[in-house]
Parts: sequence; C-alpha cells; structure tokens
Amino acid sequence: MKFFTAFITAALILIAPEAHSRNTQLFLSIEEAMQSADFKEKLDPSIPIYFGNQKHSKVKRSITRVSSNKKTNAFNKTDKAACEWALLSALLTFQNRVRSEGGNAVVNMYSYYKKNTYKSNNQYECHAGALMAGVALSGEIVTLAK
Repeated sequence: MKFFTAFITAALILIAPEAHSRNTQLFLSIEEAMQSADFKEKLDPSIPIYFGNQKHSKVKRSITRVSSNKKTNAFNKTDKAACEWALLSALLTFQNRVRSEGGNAVVNMYSYYKKNTYKSNNQYECHAGALMAGVALSGEIVTLAK
C-alpha cells in the first residue's frame, strides 16, 4: 500500500505542471463569436469594429492605436467559450475607448498575442490553458466619414 501511495503521489507531482502549463493556440471565427447572444446584447452596434483589412468608409481622422490584453477564467469552460468571453471583454474595452476618445469606429484590428501579429478578416487568435484563456488585440480608433 505504501508503494502504491508513493507511486500515485509521484505521478501527480510529475503531471501537475503539465496540466497547468497548457497553452493551446487557437484561431477562431470572428463571425461566429459576433453572432452569439452575449455579443449581440453587450456590444454597441453604433461603434463598428473592422478586423484586418475589412472594407469601411473613408477615415476622416485617425485618433490613436490601442492594444488590449484580456484574460478570463477557463476553468470548466470549453476553450472556444473562454476565448469568446475574452474577445468580448477586449472588444468592449475598445468600444469604451472609442467613446472616451471621441471616435466612431475601430479599424485595422488584429491579434497581437505576446507581440506577435496575426492579421485576418475572419479569425482572431486566442491562447487557452487549463485555468486561463487570453486574447490580445490591437486596433486603430478613428472617426469614419458617414
């Protein structure tokens, strides 16, 4: 019995760091996230966000480039659900910044995880672990012509 207890204890000590150090890189659909009820309910539709080089009206005034790095608890959530929650949090931060800076949109939004750029019109990058998931974005606060 002592051997069995020692074996189990040693195995748990050896695999515990592996469980907590997971860092899965995911590329998820922006469109799928935007169609969820939480996004539709919480995001302000009057402040559009354009990823990558998505088409938008002419930029009248470029205000500033902003970055946001949001993390969320991933415990007992799917990677996708945790990533979408972190994305929503980041997008809300951008919309609040648009309001405070006097702009009306965010353009040229891209993933910027650990200062690595990933530009896409359709996907965002998220990193998920056993306990946390994170999304880092960079975008330009602007005033678009109407």
